[in-house]
Amino acid sequence: MNNEFNLHNYVKEELPTLDIKFAEPIKNHAYTKLGGSADVFITPSTYDEIGAILQAARAEHIPITLLGHGANLIVKDGGLRGITMNLNKFNEIRSENHTIYAQAGASIIEVSRYALDKELSGLEFACGIPGTVGGALFMNAGAYGGQIEDVLVKAVIMTQEGELLTLSKEDLSFGYRKSIISEKNYIVLEAEFALQPADLAMIQAKMKEFTEARESKQPLEYPSCGSVFKRPPGYFAGKLIQDCGLQGKRIGGAEVSTKHAGFIVNVNNATSQDYIDLIELIKNTVKQNFDIDLETEVIIIGEDPTN
Repeated sequence: MNNEFNLHNYVKEELPTLDIKFAEPIKNHAYTKLGGSADVFITPSTYDEIGAILQAARAEHIPITLLGHGANLIVKDGGLRGITMNLNKFNEIRSENHTIYAQAGASIIEVSRYALDKELSGLEFACGIPGTVGGALFMNAGAYGGQIEDVLVKAVIMTQEGELLTLSKEDLSFGYRKSIISEKNYIVLEAEFALQPADLAMIQAKMKEFTEARESKQPLEYPSCGSVFKRPPGYFAGKLIQDCGLQGKRIGGAEVSTKHAGFIVNVNNATSQDYIDLIELIKNTVKQNFDIDLETEVIIIGEDPTN
């Protein structure tokens, strides 16, 4: 890829009809409210437009980053080079019998509420997960004993070469907070969920229980990237961090939540570097105290600032 000036001109020439922004701050689009700027930020509205973006990127070896709600993501303060593609316009949700079809940009919370309206059970666990359908498949999102692979039937994806594929749940190789989507750089377009008919009051009660548990235990009053660390075998990351006495620890505007030690919250205009430094401090302290290596669940991408 050539310099930024040439990238801008190339995108304007090759993709003149698309919704494009230049030097777009990621913090305007991320759940964490932090992150540097994207060189080129494109919000396509059709599958053909996605294919055109991929083709243009391949032709000039331009890197592409896919961004949803940025709910489990930290973009470094230096931002994102190349093209950042946001699929939030792909937010259709529909149903047929006991099956729900949802596009990648739809909020997984909205999908769970849609299921409630249709008196379908199985997605109650997702009623508080602040991400998109695409992001939920990417990391096999889960909560309260449920996860995406429990209800997913298949997904429509696009490869980096622009090929459309329909992959079964088995094809996606789900694991704990991971799937083959990240390994292959697949772009999720649509997901199909198989649910079960159930009593409306029962579904409402379960969602109410999960919502109250989340509100009582999680620091929802501040922007955050959700649960920062994966659960170590036999332990709880939050309990380990709490036992290290790190609750309330701040670096810059980032703080280990006093409500739930597994969360880092943006309490005062934190930078991405504040978050990253605090993550490293937590990992080193837990290692020193318990000889346990914490693994991040949050994904960290982008460039370090140049100055």
